[in-house]
This record gives sequence, structure tokens and C-alpha cells, in this order.
Amino acid sequence: MNYIFHIFTMICIYAILGLTLNLVVGYGGMLSLCHSAFYGIGAYAFTILIMNASWPYLPSLLGALLICGLIAYLISLPSIRFHGDFFVLATIAFQIIVFSLLYNWTDLTKGPYGIPGIPRPTLGAWQIVSPAMFSLLALFSAMAVGFVIWRLSHSPYGRTLQAIRDDELAAQSLGKNVNRFKRSVFAISGMLAAIAGVLFAGYTSYIDPTSFTLDDSVFILCVVIIGGAGTLRGPIVGAAILVLLPEVLRFLKIPDSIAANVRQIIYGLLLVLMMRFRPQGIAGKYAFD
Repeated sequence: MNYIFHIFTMICIYAILGLTLNLVVGYGGMLSLCHSAFYGIGAYAFTILIMNASWPYLPSLLGALLICGLIAYLISLPSIRFHGDFFVLATIAFQIIVFSLLYNWTDLTKGPYGIPGIPRPTLGAWQIVSPAMFSLLALFSAMAVGFVIWRLSHSPYGRTLQAIRDDELAAQSLGKNVNRFKRSVFAISGMLAAIAGVLFAGYTSYIDPTSFTLDDSVFILCVVIIGGAGTLRGPIVGAAILVLLPEVLRFLKIPDSIAANVRQIIYGLLLVLMMRFRPQGIAGKYAFD
């Protein structure tokens, strides 16, 4: 039963990451490959605050959110000036920089050795220790993030963002400050991604830089594209499919030495088929190109 709770928790974590990246990709129309960087910054900021600064759980969570939001906003200032492929390259550069800092800033992050012994979440007198309790926390967190994004997407702010995505010049002609909207959605997306990092750190009780690489950013983007960009349900469907897929492979008689390669081949095949026959994704309505 604990195995099922573990899978459910990971689906919720990647659903949060997919939902938050969908703000930038599906609603903002910007292809970002640095979401794992904010995921990692959130995890490390929370861990440092709760272990080194001895902050309680909730203040550490809020601190991680603010740190991620501020960094995302600062990174957006130069990045938003680029368009298309150049914006993608700028986000990749940021992802590589963050991974290098996490790996080499050993005085703060412990580098490749990672940080063990991260305390479990504590809400008042209630400490979350069992996989069942943590899966409920992950579900509640995913629902809270989903609600925030639903409210944003159905607000005038969200409709303006989608208008910018569909026709930037038309939005500018209506007097909309396009760059300001792009910067704000990038900051909101990065800030909310920290929630997934906090959940991951508290759940595993150990973090190291290898959990927050460019490959993970690509995986999160796959969650959005395969599930469907521009909708609330799309990233949830994508997270469920891509987290469950490796678990299904466990029941097939595939040697361990090639199982990881088979999984990557299946991911690539899914992307190719999706972009060829249903570019809007399984449950999406916006075909990102």
C-alpha cells in the first residue's frame, strides 16, 4: 500500500510542476526549459531555512516561495527581451547555472554529497510521517495550486495573458504592457514551483543536485506537452501518464540494464506521436509551436 501512496505523491508533485510550467508555456506561450531550477531552488531554500536557520515549517515554506519568486522575476528581466529560440537558450543557460551552483557551492548546498536528514513537515502539533499522510498533503497542495491557477486563468489577467500568447502585436495595440505580463507570469510560475520542491525535500528527507537537472526540466515540459498545454487538466493527465509509465515497465520482463533507455525511447516516441497527430496534447486545447 505504501508503494501506491508513493506513486500518488510523485504524481501530485509533478502535477504541481506541470501546472506551474503551464502558466508560462500554455497560457503565456513561452517555451521554458528551466523549471527544474526553480524546483531545486525551492527545495534547497526550504532545507537551508528549516535546518540552518531553524525556522518552523510554514515560515520556511513561505521563505522558499518568496526566494523563488524573486529569483524568477530577476531572471525574467533580461530573458523576456529574447523571443523564440533565443528565449529557450536563455532558460537553458539559467538551468545550467543553477545546477552548477548547487553542485559546486559546497559550503551552502553540500555539493554532490547532498543534504540528508531533512525534517518531515509539521503543521502545529501534527507531524506528517507516514506515506498516507504525506500523500494527503501532496494532494491538498496540488489542489491549492490548481485552484490558484484556475482563478488566474479565468481572471482578466489570465485572459490578457492568453491574448498575448495568441497575438502579441494585437495585445500591444490595445495598450497592454506585454513585457510586464510576461515577467509577472514567469515570477508566479517560479514561485509556485517552489511548493513542489518543498514537498519533495520533506518527502525524501534528502536532496542533491542530480534531482534538479536539465533532464528534469525536459521531463516537466513533457508533462505539459503530452498532457496538454493551456488547460488545467492537461498537466495533471501528463503527470499521471509519465509517472505511471516507468512503473508499468517494472512489470514487463525488461532487463534492468536497458530499462532506463527503454523509458527514454518511449518518452521520445510519445512526444513525436503527440506533436504529429495531436499537438495540443491529450487533454489540451493549445498547440504550442
